[in-house]
Amino acid sequence: MTCVFCGIPMQKRVLENEHAFAFFDLYPVQKGHLLIVPKQHRETYFDATEQEIMAIHDLLHKGKQLIEESYQPDGFNIGVNVGEYGGQTVMHLHVHLIPRYKGDIDDPRGGIRKAIPNLVPYP
Repeated sequence: MTCVFCGIPMQKRVLENEHAFAFFDLYPVQKGHLLIVPKQHRETYFDATEQEIMAIHDLLHKGKQLIEESYQPDGFNIGVNVGEYGGQTVMHLHVHLIPRYKGDIDDPRGGIRKAIPNLVPYP
């Protein structure tokens, strides 16, 4: 089976460095929802090299700046799902950078512990 993230075309990549790239989620939780992945196929966060983790970290900061300039969010969530029972549906490490907006839910306390309405239905 071909990995969908390994096949992300260059034109969909909005940020990139030596070991990772970022693209907007096809099923965004919020407008501006960004995914950051290593270029080499790594199944989970714990399979990535230290260089890949640092590259992802670099793109998290650059992605935050990009999202702030484009969407003016009021906050962010950063998340990684690990394994099927951790909610991972694509078995290629991906870090979610999710912008949050005042009023997107009534009470944002607890962050990602609460449901965030999806802009696009998840299959």
